[in-house]
Amino acid sequence: MFPAENIRDWRTLNVVDPDGSKIGTLESVYVDTTTDQPFFAAVTTGMIGRHKLTFVPLTGATVAPDHIRVTVSKDLTKSAPSIDTDGELTVEQEPDVFAHYSMPYTGGVRRLARR
Repeated sequence: MFPAENIRDWRTLNVVDPDGSKIGTLESVYVDTTTDQPFFAAVTTGMIGRHKLTFVPLTGATVAPDHIRVTVSKDLTKSAPSIDTDGELTVEQEPDVFAHYSMPYTGGVRRLARR
């Protein structure tokens, strides 16, 4: 994974899938609360006036000067859990984010924190 101290530098970078298709623009990063490592990106998606923040996993992602390349397809992210652009991911919504990407989730403790 990559150093968490550089997260603020990534804001506004394009997030692209393995084929280079733009998913959206990085708005924020959610870190794993147990490791403090980047785990999900909150990506601004949608059309003007109808933007939302879509959650995209950062596992295996690479950072370049002008984009972040993730390992999931743009098509998979289209149906991913999302929140309003001024919203916050609740603890009740966390399991859905993990389940969408078939990632294991351990309940009972807050797993994600926004940075």
